[in-house]
Amino acid sequence: MKLHELRPPKRTKRKRKRVGRGHAAGQGKSAGRGTKGQKARSGGGVRPYFEGGQLPLVRRLPQKRGFHNPFQKEYAIVNVERLNEGFEAGTQVSPQVLVEAGVIKSAALPVKVLGRGKLEKPLTVRAHAFSHTARSKIEAAGGEIEVLEFKWVRGRR
Repeated sequence: MKLHELRPPKRTKRKRKRVGRGHAAGQGKSAGRGTKGQKARSGGGVRPYFEGGQLPLVRRLPQKRGFHNPFQKEYAIVNVERLNEGFEAGTQVSPQVLVEAGVIKSAALPVKVLGRGKLEKPLTVRAHAFSHTARSKIEAAGGEIEVLEFKWVRGRR
């Protein structure tokens, strides 16, 4: 088969319906628009959101406004200043250790370390993500960072 021999399958290319061309054509008189009214006129029809003067749904349900990103990635957040509490110099800080210390609630979410505050001791921090400031503050204190893998499951927020 060559490119010039390609044809759409039979009965898939329907002819355009010519409305308003008399009763014999099947769509005569009112051309499938019903009788009279705003929607029967040319250029007629109501704008989106308009509900005939009734208070529109988007104004009746204010809690339903906005947008939720289904692909958003949610992290358990830990700031650098929290790593000063309860960890001795040279400790290896992992998500499980953070749960035991009460810094985060559970290890179900990936851990992201942010850079608020100062780090006063060298620590080896193992987490799933680091901000640039957190990375530089940990390394400036003489610590190390290890980036852990996390398998994102679609639908998990």
